[in-house]
Amino acid sequence: MVRIAVDCMGGDHGAAVTLPACRAFLDKHPQAELLLVGNAAALEPARGWPRCRIVAAADVVTMDDSVETALRRKRDSSMRVAILQLKAADGQAPAADACVSAGNTGALMALARFLLKTLEGIDRPAIATVLPNRLDGYTTVLDLGANVDCTPEHLLQFAVMGSALVAAVDGKAEPLVGLLNIGEEAIKGSDTIKRAGELLRAAGEGGHIRFHGNVEGNDIFKGTVDIVVCDGFVGNVMLKTSEGLASMLADFIKQEFMRGPFSKLAALVAMPVLNRFKLRVDPRRYNGAALLGLRGLVFKSHGSADAYAFEQALARAYDAARNRLLDRVHDLIGPTLQALPAADAATAQAA
Repeated sequence: MVRIAVDCMGGDHGAAVTLPACRAFLDKHPQAELLLVGNAAALEPARGWPRCRIVAAADVVTMDDSVETALRRKRDSSMRVAILQLKAADGQAPAADACVSAGNTGALMALARFLLKTLEGIDRPAIATVLPNRLDGYTTVLDLGANVDCTPEHLLQFAVMGSALVAAVDGKAEPLVGLLNIGEEAIKGSDTIKRAGELLRAAGEGGHIRFHGNVEGNDIFKGTVDIVVCDGFVGNVMLKTSEGLASMLADFIKQEFMRGPFSKLAALVAMPVLNRFKLRVDPRRYNGAALLGLRGLVFKSHGSADAYAFEQALARAYDAARNRLLDRVHDLIGPTLQALPAADAATAQAA
């Protein structure tokens, strides 16, 4: 049985979205249990649900709260209490195997890092999510905003964590990693990127990850590799740009089909194709970003997620916990660092 702690009060809509999502998730996952964390009155409709328990928390971390407020002032927030379910206490096993929140990203990352700490060998957590590609699959991208400035060693750690994530959640035994750059050639890019390429190549030669080499932005959507590694500044800009582009294309198609009676008739004929297109590019399908590198599984949902999107985040957390993602990252990071030349390994561990 997989237990997931849910911050039911986070995000733009709180329990109005999280409760329907939890109900739908439980119906589809008979081997899952949920700990619903939040205001007891708001969660009263869920009382009596099978495989479900309410954990009371008095405060809510809003989308406008500062990290300091989340850490120091709201000590009984639903976000904090949900994360604490991942910690062992008094010799007891953790109450939950994973945690999901749609709350404030900065607060979630800060609380998770403060309460859970990072895994041995991992200096900084990274945010990872998936984007659709033309192969009718998706590409995992990290980091998406947790780390604006990264060293080459951080990018190596992201590659290791991304490999473990894809292996655990998607079942790919040897996922292929690419390093996001302005060109495929090893001589291109900043000094940081070129050095990161050397470290990733060494890790690949040691047989601990499969490294493709440098990739460009369009390779994310081609499906050239399974995992794309970048710093958080580039990753966040790329993510927001792709989401905006997908929304614009959908609007363009809708506008063209509504121009006149013949266009509307064509839309009716093309409706099955349009629905399939909409499904493939629907960002709600890919909701649920993993905060990788922590001593606990934490997943971030979009703050504006509806019930369907939040359900997808729950499903990704469930798959990660069921397939022992934490153990996979732990088992992979040590041997990968050991595979590097002595100086490189020491630098990576000290990064």
